[in-house]
Amino acid sequence: MEVEMEMVEKKKRVGGLRTMPFIFANEVSEKLAVVGFSANMITYLTQELHMPLAKAATTLTNFGGTASLTPLLGAFLADSYLGRFWTITMSSILYQIGMISLTISAVLPQFRPPPCSDGNNQACREASSWQLGVFYLSLLMTALGAGGIRPCVVAFGADQFDESNPKEKTRTWNFFNWYYFCMGVSILLAVTVVVYIQDNVGWGWGLGIPAIAMGISIVSFVVGYPMYRRFEPAGSPFTRLVQVMVAAFRKRKLAMVSDPSLLYENDQLDASISLYGKLGHTKNFRCLDKAAIRTEEDEKQGHASSSTQTLNLWRLSTVHRVEELKSVIRMGPIWAAGILVITASAQQNTFSLQQARTMNRHVIPSSSFQIPPGSMSVFTMLSMLATISIYDRLLIPLARRATGLDRGISFLHRMGIGFAISILATFVAGFIELKRKHAAAAHGLLDETTSTVPISVFWLVPQYALHGAAEAFTSIGHLEFFYDQAPESMRSTATALFWLAISAGSYVSTMIVSLIHRFSARPDGSNWLPDNLNRGKLEYLYWIVTLLQFLNLLYYCVCVRFYTFKPIHLRPPSKEECLEDGANSICREELKEGSCMK
Repeated sequence: MEVEMEMVEKKKRVGGLRTMPFIFANEVSEKLAVVGFSANMITYLTQELHMPLAKAATTLTNFGGTASLTPLLGAFLADSYLGRFWTITMSSILYQIGMISLTISAVLPQFRPPPCSDGNNQACREASSWQLGVFYLSLLMTALGAGGIRPCVVAFGADQFDESNPKEKTRTWNFFNWYYFCMGVSILLAVTVVVYIQDNVGWGWGLGIPAIAMGISIVSFVVGYPMYRRFEPAGSPFTRLVQVMVAAFRKRKLAMVSDPSLLYENDQLDASISLYGKLGHTKNFRCLDKAAIRTEEDEKQGHASSSTQTLNLWRLSTVHRVEELKSVIRMGPIWAAGILVITASAQQNTFSLQQARTMNRHVIPSSSFQIPPGSMSVFTMLSMLATISIYDRLLIPLARRATGLDRGISFLHRMGIGFAISILATFVAGFIELKRKHAAAAHGLLDETTSTVPISVFWLVPQYALHGAAEAFTSIGHLEFFYDQAPESMRSTATALFWLAISAGSYVSTMIVSLIHRFSARPDGSNWLPDNLNRGKLEYLYWIVTLLQFLNLLYYCVCVRFYTFKPIHLRPPSKEECLEDGANSICREELKEGSCMK
């Protein structure tokens, strides 16, 4: 009994709310660093490296796409070999190196082209190949570092709450709101304080401050090591998925068994990848079930024996492993639906920012203070933070009473609401651009690229705010969806799908801009998206994205209608868990009947 109580006490000392400050500190600093630069990168590329606007916009979206692809690599390392803690730690150090390199390139003049000098009629010279090479290499290091942080921090934070404990399970859903709220606060600081320093003090300090913050976060995260609940990596999830596909292909000519209970199961083999419970059989994608059919050849070779040492997983898979693959396939259509929302919001850091640069940015007419264009996304963050707060504190309690669900409304409904708001955001943005150009025409400024159009920059607030509200619903719902519906041994990988959607959205944005730039070109050299937006047709870009998003919402509704939720058979609570939470009704019955796992 003494040993059992000691195990219970040890379990109580790890995980839970006490670990959140250390985990959130790492995420806040990473976002402060990446957003503090990316939010104003269009300014750095056009004014410091002298890139044309269209090239700078595609460079920015390409970087966003690449940075959102690397989480797949980080998630693979975490789930397969390193575990989430060490992946986060090592990636943070790599990120720090990239930030230091960016800061040095911003401070030393030899890493940038000479300033433009209109008085001497000297044309602006674009950065040389080697200067761009240093810049891109620094970006690559930050992208690789972010690739290990982004998919693991979310899953690692959620891991600190025990799913088998009903009290802690509800906190898991609150965690996603807290996570995104802290991330929003960090982004808010980045687009206000950091961007202001970049525009008014210098890029050395503007990049140096986030680099210092990242160094502090690494120390903070490592200090919390003794308190974390850590899970050992369960081997490559991609290998398991391929094994199921190979086994199903080898047995493709077999007749399907009439009773699913005849399919092969091995709790001993699946113990390391099903800590909380094994996945139940589902009826869709039945062709994959053939991987779990035991044949006479399997029996003869001992492949279906209880021993895991003689099992050839390239010929025979367990039901749990087959259902892992099914879960990933089922998530695919829902994942794809989130791409166009990212495509829509990607314009905020490119063309919307350039709109802001041409407008009157004075907060008070008589004041000399102007809002930096890169700080306009502050309205996105304020809207997102307000929406999260109202959702978490007001809407969830009301929805819980109405639906009986712990999380209030399902993550699928939450994402759908976000899709609808995003459609409204891009639709409104087109009309605001028309109003801006009308003001430029009324004052004879259509060809004055350096003059300020006499219209307040606050006309852009609605589109920024709507994008923030859309993100609060869509992005958090996406994270909840991936964490809940993914097999538990693949949660870092599943969270990486969230960032992969961001990557795909950024690349789709690049593709749309490139296609419009190409097919709208006229013999006189003009097009819809010129450097002089006053002569462009930016509103057409917004409305094309609006139409695509509307079609995407219809597609999403069809996906939701036919989606099958992941079935899981929870394992009985352990004796230690029953002793820890004996007041819980389930555990009371387990203790009474003596059916707790030994």
